[in-house]
Amino acid sequence: MADIVGEIFGALSCICGTPTCNCIDQHRNFNDDVDELRRKLDSLTSQKQEIESRIQEAEAHRGQMVRQQVQEWLKQAEEINVKLRAFLEKVQGVKWYKRACVDRLVCRKINMVKELLEKGSFPEGLVIERAPAHGNIIPTEDLVGEVSTKEEIWRYLMGDEVGMIGVCGIGGVGKTTIMKNLHNDLQRETRFEKVIWVTVSHPLNVFELQKKIADAMGQRLRDDEEVIMRAAALMEIMRTVRYVVILDDVWQNFSLKEVGIPDPNVQNRCKVVVTSRSIEVCSYLRCKIVEVKPLSQEESLKLFLDTVGDGVLQVPGLEEVLKLIVKECAGLPLAIIVIAGSMRGVDDVNVWRNALTELRDRVRSVKDANDEIFKRLKFSFDRLDSLEVKNCFLYCSFFREDYVFSRRELIECWIDEGLIDGLPSREATYSRGHAIIDRLEKNFLLEKATCYLNPFGGYSFGSAGAKMHDVVRDMAIIGIGPEFGYMIKAGMNLVELPDEHGWVKGPKKLSLMENNISKVSLSLSPKCLSLSTLILSSNPNLSEIPESFFGEMLALKVLDLSNTAIETLPNSISKLENLSALRLQLCKKLKYLPPLANLRGLKKLDLHKAGIEMVPQGMGMLISLEYLDLLFCQNLKEIPTGILPNLSNLQYLAVCCLRETTIIRNLEEVARLKKLETLECQFDGIQDFNHFVNKFKDFQSAIAYSLGVGTARDMLRRSKYELVITECEIGEECVVLPNNLEELWIIRGKNMRSILNKTVMLEMEANELRRCRIWRTDAIECVVELDSSSSSSLCCPVLDKLELLQLYTLPKLCELVRVEGAATPPHIFSNLKELNIWECSGMSKLLSLELQQAFRTLEVITVTACYQMEDIIASSNSDASSDKFTFPKLRGLILSYLPQLKSICSAKGVMVCDSIEVIEIQRCQELKRIPVQLPLLDNGQPSPPPRLKEIKIEKEWWESVEWDHKNLLQPFLKYFSW
Repeated sequence: MADIVGEIFGALSCICGTPTCNCIDQHRNFNDDVDELRRKLDSLTSQKQEIESRIQEAEAHRGQMVRQQVQEWLKQAEEINVKLRAFLEKVQGVKWYKRACVDRLVCRKINMVKELLEKGSFPEGLVIERAPAHGNIIPTEDLVGEVSTKEEIWRYLMGDEVGMIGVCGIGGVGKTTIMKNLHNDLQRETRFEKVIWVTVSHPLNVFELQKKIADAMGQRLRDDEEVIMRAAALMEIMRTVRYVVILDDVWQNFSLKEVGIPDPNVQNRCKVVVTSRSIEVCSYLRCKIVEVKPLSQEESLKLFLDTVGDGVLQVPGLEEVLKLIVKECAGLPLAIIVIAGSMRGVDDVNVWRNALTELRDRVRSVKDANDEIFKRLKFSFDRLDSLEVKNCFLYCSFFREDYVFSRRELIECWIDEGLIDGLPSREATYSRGHAIIDRLEKNFLLEKATCYLNPFGGYSFGSAGAKMHDVVRDMAIIGIGPEFGYMIKAGMNLVELPDEHGWVKGPKKLSLMENNISKVSLSLSPKCLSLSTLILSSNPNLSEIPESFFGEMLALKVLDLSNTAIETLPNSISKLENLSALRLQLCKKLKYLPPLANLRGLKKLDLHKAGIEMVPQGMGMLISLEYLDLLFCQNLKEIPTGILPNLSNLQYLAVCCLRETTIIRNLEEVARLKKLETLECQFDGIQDFNHFVNKFKDFQSAIAYSLGVGTARDMLRRSKYELVITECEIGEECVVLPNNLEELWIIRGKNMRSILNKTVMLEMEANELRRCRIWRTDAIECVVELDSSSSSSLCCPVLDKLELLQLYTLPKLCELVRVEGAATPPHIFSNLKELNIWECSGMSKLLSLELQQAFRTLEVITVTACYQMEDIIASSNSDASSDKFTFPKLRGLILSYLPQLKSICSAKGVMVCDSIEVIEIQRCQELKRIPVQLPLLDNGQPSPPPRLKEIKIEKEWWESVEWDHKNLLQPFLKYFSW
């Protein structure tokens, strides 16, 4: 039959000519073309599966992530495969007379699949390096002697055999220091998506532990759910990522499932690390145990000398005494550091001999392991030179274990307690406070730390802070506190106040902060005639205090009820005539305060974010008041006229000036406060803010200020003169900047193409601006936008003194300066020292050749996770061999996670930066050449830059990269640990 049909078609082709012939050919080819389409689809399926397999391998074992174009190709391949398979099913039964037309459609589908197959070759690769977890780098000390222990733990972290790791050892032996170093190393490791550090409270609070882990994951658990339901929710969150969880300072047994942490195993390749003083705890958790042992005498001596300074060995007769003191430290790094810090600067051998005698006397009285370290640490406390510094140190133990306090927070507490007093101004008092913190840090009784606020729901703003090592805190509470009348019960999970018998000892200062106390017995009236400080803050369920409670606390000076559910305060507070500080911040349910007229000695009234609806009766009588915070009291409508001028000693004032809640009716009253040193103020919008700035230009120069515009937020207080604009429409009206503004933040600006353009979005009189930070502003395309008419007349005075420009997560940013029809002004950014670019995915080049001339003052260039960045300096010269780029002050060049970066400064250009100290390059696979020119000696031979300290790179990349005379740089190399 087929032969007959073929003969008929052959005859028809002869009779009907070419058109019919073509039609018949297409009919004959139909089956062949359908088969070809099917084969192409099979090839597409195979190619897709192969790509997916390679991607899975890269993601699973190397922590890499898929390129965007690969993701789009896979999606397109899946869609086409599904559609064309369905198409093939339909054409299978098509009538013979329709086949010619359908065949043309089949041929188009074949070409479509061919093109997709060709696009799927991906010569640049399927994946790029995933940016690391980018948690916060934890300040820590370098390791001495614990290197082998660190390496052992690192092997377990990188391998698949061990999921649970237990790091054990006595207090002060260095467990936390080792894990801080490893935590920081893991931030650069792409194997894990999340690296979570949690300091476990003592006693263990599962609810709080769940919250900390969820916060680190960027998630939120419901507070009203039972622990078991929160654990289930957290378990689901944790299963979505590959993580390392570091649980520091665990004291008691618990189960991971109880918290909501999935068991780490070979399948999920996750890790959990526990540090503990108890080997039993680690065994209960089925950990691979790594014991941290004390340092050897040699290692101890090195650490002691690193801390106290090698110069002491030059003092005759001192070396022998010093070695004996080191021996008494028993190889405990914490004791070595603290004791060495207390002896720094002492060069009298007799003082050292006396110190050795005192230290030995304490050590000989040791009764247990805790006492062993306490006695050594108390030696350093006793060497503090004044009662003022000792009291300031002891106050740090008021906070819960491992609490990180900001310097400002701590100094304010010291001021409230009268521990630092008698200075002429608040600024001078702050300077004294900073000096004391420095002293305690230098003596290693406090640790430097970074305090994180999170006012914007997605960013952590680090500021200088401090914390107490948990062993030092234990020493302060147990070994010293009772002598000074301190009773510390912070963070102990207490659910009720001590009964009257618990108050019999008559503490002078009592801290009950961060517990779960919810009520106070109606009959409780503690007899505490000497109690001067009572801290009940952060008991979130505490809602009521009976009238009788304060009846016999007439010596009370500091009362802190912040962050409680208190609704009213008892009238008996009005009788506390010695009260000098009343802290009620975050008491959102507090509607009413009793009359305060009798509290003539009150110096601080902190109602930040409280729920009060009117100012307390008698507030105008508080003639001693120095500090008043009414910021974000959303229910408070006004401060009645006439009150503020009576507060003639006011040094600090924080208020809102919003349209709905115009707290200050008459802003001129603020100007009459002659002792005012600091003003914090929040404005609803640009118009209100501009009105304030224009009205008080002369007034601004006399005080420090922190001003906010837009979405309500806590002040950052990073500079003396600060402005933060959040979620505002910027572009339609000019923003008038205060003349002396030092720091400007723009966060989530709306409809904002640039911060400075031909319409002049920023008032030009502000010429003291030092730091500018722009975060998460989606529409911004450039920082400065000028045209031919403005570039010559506008010299950008607002940018003349700018030292830091920080640009974070600006997806449409494509250039720093855009000039239409004119050259870049030569003096723009003429004092810029630091340029930080992060996640600006629209940028392909950082600086043009012309703009580079304006950036000659740069000291640090940091570019991270800009995935389309191809050039740091793009040359306009087609023959770039003669390009020379000079950065005479450049100290640091940090380039990270730039997968498309081809060059730093053109193919053959060179960078002259003889001041360079640090070069750090990671995950820049396409970069094949470092153009930094080595300086020449007098004999004409090249040499490393004179200030060079470190070149941090990946070993494999370094071996393939071009750099003239790179063998000279070998001593400066430091490799990333992957």
